[in-house]
Amino acid sequence: MQRRVFLLATLGAAACGRRDNSALARAVRWLWSQQSQDGGWHGKTYGLLRSGQSLTPFVLDALLGLPNEGPGVDQAFEFLKRNTNADGSLGLSDSAAPDYPNYATGLAVRVAARLKRDASQWIACLRGQQFTEGNGWTRNDPAYGAWGMGGERRRPPEPGHVDLAMTRYVLEGLAAAGVSTSDPTMHKAIVYLDRCQNPDGGFFFSTVNLDTNKAGDVNGKYRSYGTTTCDGLLSMRAAGVAASDPRIARAQAWLKKNHLEERAPGFDIEPARMGWSEGLRFYYAAAITRAMPELAVLLPTERADGSFANGNNLVKEDDPLLATAFAVRVLCHDKDG
Repeated sequence: MQRRVFLLATLGAAACGRRDNSALARAVRWLWSQQSQDGGWHGKTYGLLRSGQSLTPFVLDALLGLPNEGPGVDQAFEFLKRNTNADGSLGLSDSAAPDYPNYATGLAVRVAARLKRDASQWIACLRGQQFTEGNGWTRNDPAYGAWGMGGERRRPPEPGHVDLAMTRYVLEGLAAAGVSTSDPTMHKAIVYLDRCQNPDGGFFFSTVNLDTNKAGDVNGKYRSYGTTTCDGLLSMRAAGVAASDPRIARAQAWLKKNHLEERAPGFDIEPARMGWSEGLRFYYAAAITRAMPELAVLLPTERADGSFANGNNLVKEDDPLLATAFAVRVLCHDKDG
């Protein structure tokens, strides 16, 4: 039997303390039941996620929003360490294809910080991956201050794939590990964040890979949309932009004005782009719960086994491991994370 889960984000913190037969408890049990013997979580829907290198820190980070000292945590952390290469990067141990190395490594740093374990090798790797002078980039380059996919360091003139989401996860990891907001890494990142913020206060996805800006453009200006605006706001906070800063206030105002309870906002102008609004539903729910916890969120159907899945597969949210980990973040509402 399926049911709909209605959640006011402001009630999420209380949900973390409940150990009953709630949607949160069922989702958590389902996620733990999917942990493999090697300690990792391995995608069964998409080949790119089968290695578990990006999925494992993503799922573990969600589960660490609740108290858990069981052996599964240690096994998962050991999985991350085993899959870290000599340069300190996750996501490169499968010869078939890279598995989002900077994203995975940023999440691993955040997990290590939660567990109070050493992350120095991962942090050093991420510092070396930033598009800065150390890799030949200047402030005039559109990628300056950001992070890309990872792997071999990118040098001018080819930045490869660069986006705001990747940058957010790295910044949140560094901030959780205690990297100071006065650190040059943070200041340089803000250059990129500023470039991604529109005059309306919202954010777009990439200054480099322009066709990845999912809400499209108007006269060459890329439209703001909900997930990227959450990413931008969370990135600015992680990089040390003050709560009183006008950039923060403008991003919050955009989210308040455009927020939708059931899907990601910013796509209604062009009907052809509406699929992204549904496809990003779980990502948006988890991100807005962190960025603006006072706003209400409506999660879609919870499945009989306690897992969640998006019927729209545009951004892989039909994979229940992804969707359920996002749902746990919403249901738990980890204000401090």
